[in-house]
Amino acid sequence: MEYLMEFGLLGLFLGSFLAATVVPMSADVLLVGMLVAGGSPWMTIAVATLGNWLGGLTSYGIGRAGRWEWIERLHVKRESLERQRSRIERYGAAVALLTWVPFVGDVFAVALGFYRVRFVPMAFWMLLGKCGRFVTWYLIYLLF
Repeated sequence: MEYLMEFGLLGLFLGSFLAATVVPMSADVLLVGMLVAGGSPWMTIAVATLGNWLGGLTSYGIGRAGRWEWIERLHVKRESLERQRSRIERYGAAVALLTWVPFVGDVFAVALGFYRVRFVPMAFWMLLGKCGRFVTWYLIYLLF
């Protein structure tokens, strides 16, 4: 992660992008690191949000390309997939608001793509959730 910090906003963008895919990273640490280094708060939040959002959209695209047969090969029970599907159908694109949540957020993004949730509303909710995440971290940074 320190390596990415050497690249400034570009490193923040790349790290935030990768953190929203299946790569285990923390975009939050990068954001706070940039703030501590004297980065502009709003530029830092904007870059982290954009990178994380585009990474989440990539995860959505991966899910969209997915097939039932691939998941069944992973020994995932069809019943659990059907339960997940009913929840996503119940809440729709608003589930994308939760894609910022560590670990499970990436699963939500892939599932939204897999179940073919409409792109534009999903992208809006995802952007809102990810931006809210980084604004919250900025506010926590200000408190300490």
